[in-house]
Amino acid sequence: MISKRKLGELEVSAQGLGCMGMSQAYGVRDNDEESIATVHRALELGVTLLDTANVYGAGVNEELVGRAIADRRDQVVLATKFGIVWTEDGMAARGDAAYVKQSCDESLQRLGVDHIDLYYQHRVDPNVPVEETWGALAELVQAGKIRYAGISEANAATIRRAHAVHPVTALQSEWSLWTRGIEDEILGTCRELGIGVVPFSPLGRGFLTGQVTSLKDLPEDDMRRGLPRFSEENFERNMAIVEALRALAAEKGVTAGQLALAWVQAQGEDVVPIPGTKRRKYLEENVAAAGLELSTEDIAAIERAAPQDAVAGARYPERLARAAGK
Repeated sequence: MISKRKLGELEVSAQGLGCMGMSQAYGVRDNDEESIATVHRALELGVTLLDTANVYGAGVNEELVGRAIADRRDQVVLATKFGIVWTEDGMAARGDAAYVKQSCDESLQRLGVDHIDLYYQHRVDPNVPVEETWGALAELVQAGKIRYAGISEANAATIRRAHAVHPVTALQSEWSLWTRGIEDEILGTCRELGIGVVPFSPLGRGFLTGQVTSLKDLPEDDMRRGLPRFSEENFERNMAIVEALRALAAEKGVTAGQLALAWVQAQGEDVVPIPGTKRRKYLEENVAAAGLELSTEDIAAIERAAPQDAVAGARYPERLARAAGK
């Protein structure tokens, strides 16, 4: 069974399960039965933290997770999010108090539960003071609709402002061997304030597993086809990182993905990555990585194999980077 960690005061499994890909982004939504079986297997393995959002599949993912946990709610630390909205111009953020409360009620209904354990502000609205958003979250805690509040992809100053209104339990941001931007000021701020860190895409959106060997491996509707790091001009350079990881992993009898995930797990007892999958096979591989012990020498060797400056391409294309405030 997987061990436990703390996000602030909230106890969770040392690794969670990201559920987004069950309903959107990484190819066609093809097998809800396998997705539900994956959630059930995760719970059997001791994974308690399940992560979804109102925007994943336009609410469909919350409904799917709700069905999966309907008869086992007490085994789950349920996390969902509000704050991303889609407009004619693409992705935007919304954080006014009325929207926060409306989104929470809608998520509770889709999930089929009476409370959310961890409710994240998915993106910070540049047009609404974060104090207004977090005042609404504090009211939701008082009303018993949510237990804890978190924030996603926020900078250090914003985290401090939110935390001054109501305790921030967790920061969810992208963090992996090829996305390390939170490691300086943001991570230090979280640790100063006692905020847990929940890395999403800890496997580089699957690239670091080595399972994607060319763009032809990705379905036509896969969002990764539009990401710079997966583009033809950057693919080969980034694959060299994977090959270096694969060589190290072979020495330990594990996969490149397991080694990359173990590196994230090793960043601290306050770090709970949420690798996503919709297949039991990959879930079990990911969970096994949570038990992989890395020495100081191992970590140094991994970082030499995947140096920050070796990664080719930005996280997002320019239009999405602007929308995400990046």
